[in-house]
Amino acid sequence: MESNGGTMEAKNKKWLSTKYPHIVFEDNEVGRMKKELFEAPMSEIDRILEDYGIPSPSELGKGGSYIQTTPRYETIEKRRKNDVLLIPIGCSENHGDHANTGLDTFMVTQICEAVRRKSIKQGCEVNITLPPLNFGAHPYHHIGMPGTVIIPSETVKEMLIYTMLGFWNDGYRKMVLINNHGHLWVLVDAIQEFMKRFQLPAIVQVIDWHRAVREFFYPTDEEDSLSTHFIHAAEAETSVARLLFDEMINMDYVKDAQGEQFLPEGHFDLSVDPYRRPHRWSEGEGHFAIERYATPEGVVGTPSKGEARKAKRPIAAILKYLTMTVDHILQTFPAGVLPDIQKVSNRDLKELEAFLKEPWAEGWKSVYELPQVGPFHKN
Repeated sequence: MESNGGTMEAKNKKWLSTKYPHIVFEDNEVGRMKKELFEAPMSEIDRILEDYGIPSPSELGKGGSYIQTTPRYETIEKRRKNDVLLIPIGCSENHGDHANTGLDTFMVTQICEAVRRKSIKQGCEVNITLPPLNFGAHPYHHIGMPGTVIIPSETVKEMLIYTMLGFWNDGYRKMVLINNHGHLWVLVDAIQEFMKRFQLPAIVQVIDWHRAVREFFYPTDEEDSLSTHFIHAAEAETSVARLLFDEMINMDYVKDAQGEQFLPEGHFDLSVDPYRRPHRWSEGEGHFAIERYATPEGVVGTPSKGEARKAKRPIAAILKYLTMTVDHILQTFPAGVLPDIQKVSNRDLKELEAFLKEPWAEGWKSVYELPQVGPFHKN
């Protein structure tokens, strides 16, 4: 029956077309929102960006923006209205002489900050933590590049697992990891391991934000379009950086560069999977020269083409999508409400009861007292 249902759903699935045959959107709330933005006039895109306060200075040191920069009493009051937590994931990485090595971190934090500003206007402020990772894991082909700080994947994974556990203990039990770097497989592994190891009811997800709005990075003949596909430190990332934190970019030093492929084209895709090829870019190594030897410039492509205006539509799209994500989570599970424990955990409901309470409520227990269960717990 499930197989038949899936077949019928596939037959009845509707897609929203555009004037570009390769760009379609699924006919649901997410797809309709994306199509509307894809076809919106630039005046509407500018209005959306203004509503989110783009561009604005970084708020990493601004009081009240992040959990860690806000008086604790106020963070608790905010959490009681909205217990969704945005966890920005960045890194330190060479993005060419023209760009800052903290580019990934500042991209994702400024996106999260904009979503928070919008949520304040909606009367239900979302929470952001300071980035648990300013240094991340990396694909092998980045190895040896000056300016790129590579942390072992296991270290990154354990850091994220215990970041999630600590925030769960503090009442933030709906967590959205927003990734801005090429180590997605490590973040997915961290989420799966967190759930298997602790078996706590939670909403936990990771969004590779570029891929979430990939259609907006496809080159088209529109005036504001990128002219090349999204790839490391090239036109797309430089455009986003120039829109969000232009003061950290100096185009006087920009250099273009191209990598060296050994296999024929068609097997491995680019950063946001625009060609729908058999492999994601991260699913192999050795079929092309590593960065240190092929592109010591720190870029792959043409960052010289980067312009702030080309990033406006994709940034508007990710801001609207993240707002929708938070709204959908809270509509389904209002603050303080979690999925049915008997459907998402093998733990005994009675055993968990004390741990599910709000911190410091009568009878509350910390998850650091939680009995370990199952084959995946660590001794």
